[in-house]
Amino acid sequence: MTNESAAEAAPDVIEHETTTGRAHLGMVVLYVRDLQRSIDFYRLLGLDVSDPDPRRPVAAAKEGDATRMIIATDPVARHLDAGWARPERGGYQQVVEYFVESDAAVDAVWGRLTAAGHRGVTAPGHLVGPYSTMVEDPDGNVVMVTNPPAE
Repeated sequence: MTNESAAEAAPDVIEHETTTGRAHLGMVVLYVRDLQRSIDFYRLLGLDVSDPDPRRPVAAAKEGDATRMIIATDPVARHLDAGWARPERGGYQQVVEYFVESDAAVDAVWGRLTAAGHRGVTAPGHLVGPYSTMVEDPDGNVVMVTNPPAE
């Protein structure tokens, strides 16, 4: 993909929630090697992920009216940052956590994802407190699925 086609691939406008006075998480952007494989993974996880426009290698996961995650390809990353390079394998620097409604839902997500061939990092259990599990997405990003404690 050329820089010109990567420029066409960048999303035009993403809906954002705004606040005044303090920062809050707007969304996470994942740069992936295989867009469809990643879309399939996050749909299997249970997210509502859009189909990408054929002219734009970008998909969006929404929660209500807000975009919470963008899945884009490496050329989009290089369009935004010409010096961007995919890190070498051998560890991870971040974990993206998703909440589900019960311990049984954590177990069900683990079962679906690992049965589909995705690498389980940590089997379901009380890892640091709440019941959770960790699985790698197709690009090695670690996804934690947690039943959050009742407040």
